[in-house]
Amino acid sequence: MEFNYLAVFVAAIVPLIIGFIWYNPKTFGTVWMKHAEMTEQKMQSANMLKIFGVTLILSFVLAFILPSITVHQMGAFSLVQGDLGIQPSYETFMAEYKDEFRTFKHGAFHGVIAGLFIVLPILGINALFERKSLKYTLINVGYWTVTLAIMGAIVCGWR
Repeated sequence: MEFNYLAVFVAAIVPLIIGFIWYNPKTFGTVWMKHAEMTEQKMQSANMLKIFGVTLILSFVLAFILPSITVHQMGAFSLVQGDLGIQPSYETFMAEYKDEFRTFKHGAFHGVIAGLFIVLPILGINALFERKSLKYTLINVGYWTVTLAIMGAIVCGWR
């Protein structure tokens, strides 16, 4: 099972690019600021180098784990990590099925599924306890769903 480090690197940049667009005042930025109780003063007082640096590191972590969600062959590969190692049957299986479901469309599908069934419950629960609005939740879940769809498409389809 080959691992495409270039795809992971490119996918790791996606949250920054989508975030720049998504949270821009011309898209959802102004509404998000209101519902996040964010002010211009808070934003200007932030250490942006630290924020973007840590964001990039965490985005690499996310991009690195995404193949396990989007690439079905990763499940087969995980089975051969035991004492027996890689057997001829695994080699035969991978020769026949290595390209199955390895498309941008399939990766985007699994990214959307992750957004709806992982991100939505997590951010939804946080928003309930933080007393945040539905708009705040939907803006953030929408961002992560779109971001994961694009990241999933890249790590699954780029070979």
